[in-house]
Amino acid sequence: MEFSLSAEQRELKEAAAAFARAELNRDLAEREEAGEFPAEAWQACARFGIQGLPVPAELGGGGSDIVTTALVMEALGYGCRDNGLIFSLNAQMWSIELPLVRFGTAAQQQAYLPGLVSGQLIGVHAMTEPDSGSDAFSMRTRAERQGDDYVLNGTKLYITNAPVADVVLVFASHPGRPRPAGVSAFLVDKGTPGFAVSRNLEKMGLRTSPMGEVVLADCLVPAAKRLGPEGAGMAIFHSSMGWERSCILASALGAMQRQLDACVAYARVRKQFGQAIGKFQSVAGKVADMYLRLEAARLLVYQAAWLAQQGGPAVSQAAAAKLFTSEAWVQSSLDAIQIHGAYGYMKEAGIERDLRDAVAGTIYSGTSEIQRVILSRMLGL
Repeated sequence: MEFSLSAEQRELKEAAAAFARAELNRDLAEREEAGEFPAEAWQACARFGIQGLPVPAELGGGGSDIVTTALVMEALGYGCRDNGLIFSLNAQMWSIELPLVRFGTAAQQQAYLPGLVSGQLIGVHAMTEPDSGSDAFSMRTRAERQGDDYVLNGTKLYITNAPVADVVLVFASHPGRPRPAGVSAFLVDKGTPGFAVSRNLEKMGLRTSPMGEVVLADCLVPAAKRLGPEGAGMAIFHSSMGWERSCILASALGAMQRQLDACVAYARVRKQFGQAIGKFQSVAGKVADMYLRLEAARLLVYQAAWLAQQGGPAVSQAAAAKLFTSEAWVQSSLDAIQIHGAYGYMKEAGIERDLRDAVAGTIYSGTSEIQRVILSRMLGL
């Protein structure tokens, strides 16, 4: 087994971390408090090439393989303390860019990918509804064919990037057809009659990543905007989720490394009872546990990304990586606060932000409970 990185991968990872530290943390406390989307940082990421990482070079992207992409996102998580920005980047890359790469026509790819890669367009997909979350294919949003168009009606909820999105990949079911085979996906542009984002949702964490409710009321979408064949929605969604679960928490590895480094540095200089607190076993044990979680999570994420890169099935590995890393990030965030004591609990320290952001990782892209269901079924239960 080969665990070393190429010289090119190491250089790119270091460059991404340096870029993130220099460009992506400005006014973070104020932006986070206001729930403000960092448009300038988004454009900076596009100039660096983040949005284009997984897009083939012939389609205007960086053409990076999935392992290299995960490494860059890990570096971004280390250098950038704005987890909301990184979450929005992940949402666009995995939920609309890659579906366009795999299932889009040449015309669709040309219409959307250059803008998504350059930062001129922002996109995401819309699957979740008020009554369908983990049970995604029980959706009520309908698509009815009318000549050369489809008429979409329904509501999508908790949609990342919706308030700022230029294009949304909407999943809808065809009345009278069995699901999930009766589900299709449609590229719906902002400004399309019948398409509206009704509200901007306030969140506990990831506050710089906007989230909204999408309403479709007799929304007329040309058949040319359907992504993939009619009824291909399940294949598109699962393809997206396979990549997403393998990579979306790569940035959490960087955040956990950043937490670990900060805790080690603090435990060396903070003194109580005449010695550095790192000399107390209760504190040293927490630091050791943070290291163990990080290294285990890193191996799981790297393995899932590598298997996906080989083109082989990685369902259980992606589920394990997503489940373990998301829960490890929450626990390490709690430990980081505890090690820093009262200071860690203060907003000015910026440590509690990671905890609020980390909790969402156990919910998005399939809850921890769903990942356990996937794993148990893969084991024959």
